[in-house]
Amino acid sequence: MVDVQADSHPGQHSARPAIVIAALGVVFGDIGTSPIYTLQTVFNPGDPHPVPISRVHIFGIVSLIFWSVMIIVSLTYVTLVMRADNNGEGGIMALITLLRRSSSPRGRRTAATLAALGIFGAALFFGDSMITPAISVLSAVEGLKIIEPSLDSWIVPITAVIIVALFSIQRQGSAIVGRFFGPVMVAWFVTIAACGIRGVLTHPQILWALSPTYALSFMVGNFHIAFFALAAVVLAVTGAEALYADMGHFGRRAITRGWLLVLPACTLSYLGQGALLIGDERLVNAPFFLLVPEWGRIPIVLLATAATVIASQAVVTGAFSVASQAAQLGYLPRLRIAHTSASTIGQIYVPWINGLLMISVLTLVFAFRSSAALGYAYGMAVTATITITTLLFFYLARTRWHTPLWLVLLGAGALLTVDLLFFAANLTKLVHGAWLPLLIGIVAFTVMTTWQSGRQIVTRERERIEGPLPEFIAGLTADPTLARIPGTAVFLNRGKETAPLAMRTSVEHVHALHEHVIILSLETEPVPRVADSERISVDDLGFAGDGIFHVRANFGYMEKPDVPAALRLLDPADTEGSVSLDEASYFLSKLELIPGDAATMAPWRKRLFIATSYITADAAGYFALPLERTVIIGSRLEV
Repeated sequence: MVDVQADSHPGQHSARPAIVIAALGVVFGDIGTSPIYTLQTVFNPGDPHPVPISRVHIFGIVSLIFWSVMIIVSLTYVTLVMRADNNGEGGIMALITLLRRSSSPRGRRTAATLAALGIFGAALFFGDSMITPAISVLSAVEGLKIIEPSLDSWIVPITAVIIVALFSIQRQGSAIVGRFFGPVMVAWFVTIAACGIRGVLTHPQILWALSPTYALSFMVGNFHIAFFALAAVVLAVTGAEALYADMGHFGRRAITRGWLLVLPACTLSYLGQGALLIGDERLVNAPFFLLVPEWGRIPIVLLATAATVIASQAVVTGAFSVASQAAQLGYLPRLRIAHTSASTIGQIYVPWINGLLMISVLTLVFAFRSSAALGYAYGMAVTATITITTLLFFYLARTRWHTPLWLVLLGAGALLTVDLLFFAANLTKLVHGAWLPLLIGIVAFTVMTTWQSGRQIVTRERERIEGPLPEFIAGLTADPTLARIPGTAVFLNRGKETAPLAMRTSVEHVHALHEHVIILSLETEPVPRVADSERISVDDLGFAGDGIFHVRANFGYMEKPDVPAALRLLDPADTEGSVSLDEASYFLSKLELIPGDAATMAPWRKRLFIATSYITADAAGYFALPLERTVIIGSRLEV
């Protein structure tokens, strides 16, 4: 095992039963509903590379599913990757921030390349967030045709209604229904385990599939079949990234203990389905639902639908978190974010992302119309993200925690070989749907990197126009005609090196300045949250007695900046007397971006950058400024 030291605070989370049950309801929804469609997809006769169903292949596939889950989920994520956290937070964005913090000057180029790869992994997660609700809910509703074949034509419309309802309630937040998620998923895992045991009792010999020899002999003896089967087997590990991404909400111990309950339930379901197929290979079209007694099929369809909605809820919430963190780190513009829980800061709602996801998911449902067809597309995003996460983890293990090189090469070599096999197998489905998550990932990656590059260009040009702040303040103090009026003005700026555009424009046109002036800069730290004791730092800019000072407010990338609340932490001793924040005026600089002739970016990227800027959230609302005391001064800037 790789010896790493986590960057979390010990004892931050407990593993009490209530927390473990809550984790079951949020973290394990995706991976816990995989038994509905995994085995069915593997043996789907309509697959472009079908796996012929036979007793030998059933044993091999069930064994391959079990050991894939053990290697990728239990070993890679639960045992290794979840040890690498950023102050308790997990996910691929946490790995990127750790890369930023740990890179030495000599390894900066490598770290930057890996960080870009990590951003691509985060971009692929958006594709996962679109496909998961579509395939999960479709697979559950498809149970209706087992009960009554004439209901087949109603599957897509019912799925669409459920999807619309799912995204419509997002604005209410998961806090309202969250307390029900855990018990529903407990019922789900108990049910699929019981049904699995029922199937195993009919053909107990299926238990031999737990031996790795069956998986190895299937891979070696039937590689031409097994390799293509990996594209469907990977469906058993979808949701593994959620274990890592949601670590900040529940803690590693609670998720680990939850996994000790989920793993046996899923394993028993796969074994039971395999036993069912041994008894009758004709049941391959829906082994999960046919494992249930006829009297229980309507309840299991209802329970499966509830479980898949919960799985979808988890991945949608994850998309909100990824978008929010990306915006904080400068890869997306400011997005309007609503916190839906007063007690849990991680529960957020991002309207723009919610609308985009709903339209995308509905499009997938109507375009693919079945979970089997979507299965071809699903694995690509998952395998790519898993591979990238594994690569970033082992790089950090070597550079940050100084794990011996031989151990890193041994561990990374073995696990990346498995990951790359799955990825290569999914590439064979490229023309059959696997292109979709890649396309979504490439588009999202292009938008994110274009925004980062354009933002850097705008910042440089803006700094040139604004001019040095010390020279500007020196000119103010030497100007006898400048009137100082009572009150406090807060000018938001990107730093203390340049003069705020709004401040410069106000002085040039009005020839007046407030008695107290706060030049405020907001900084996003590479940590999830910042304590109030470290929130504010004050600098008098070297001109004591002029009433002008700079304040830096620090926020974590998981926090929503609240400017008035941060300024209330100011000590009057640091601000040359008490400032009147209750009546303070806030000044913002609004830039109108237009494409210029400078060869800063390709013309199409300039247009993309400007188009992306239109979704930027209103700055006053984003920073929680009082609208009645906020003044916006506009300027035009070429990119």
